[in-house]
Amino acid sequence: MTPIEIAGLSIFILKLCAGIFSTIFGIPGTIIILIDVIMYAFVTGFEKIGIKIILVLVAITILAEGLDFLLGMSGAARLEITKRVVWISALGSLAGAMLLTPVFFGLGAVMGIFLGGFACVLMFELLHQAKLKPALRAGYSAALGRVAGTLAKGFFALVMIIITMSNIYS
Repeated sequence: MTPIEIAGLSIFILKLCAGIFSTIFGIPGTIIILIDVIMYAFVTGFEKIGIKIILVLVAITILAEGLDFLLGMSGAARLEITKRVVWISALGSLAGAMLLTPVFFGLGAVMGIFLGGFACVLMFELLHQAKLKPALRAGYSAALGRVAGTLAKGFFALVMIIITMSNIYS
C-alpha cells in the first residue's frame, strides 16, 4: 500500500469509530457509517464493498434508526450534550478501548469505544438525575427507552462495522 492509501484507510476507520461513538449522544451514527462506507466504495471503485453490501447496510441503518425512534418515543427524556459529558464519554471510550483491545483485538477497540463511552454517559446521567427533585426526573420508562434505543443503535452500528471490515479484509 502506498502512503496515500494508508492515510485514506486510516481516515475511513476513524470515521467508522466516530460513527459508533456518536450513537452514544443520539446522533445518527449509523448514517455516518453508511455514508463513510459508500464514499470508501466509490473511491475504491466498488472493488471490496459492492452494491449488495451497501444495500444490506442501508437496510440495517433504516432498522436501527427506526428502532431508536420507536424506543425513544416511550418518553421525551433526552440527554443534554455538554462539553463535560463529551469529555467524560471520550475518556470512558479510551478506557474501554484499552481494556477490550487486548482481549478482542480490533473488534475490542470498536466495542470498547462504544461500551466505555456509553457506560460513562449513563453513570453521569444517573448521578445527575439523582440530584434533581422527583418532579423533574425523567420517568423510568423514558430512561429505559433511551438506554434501549442507544444500545440497539450501537449494536447495529457494530454489526455494520463488522460487515464492512470483514469485506475489506477478506
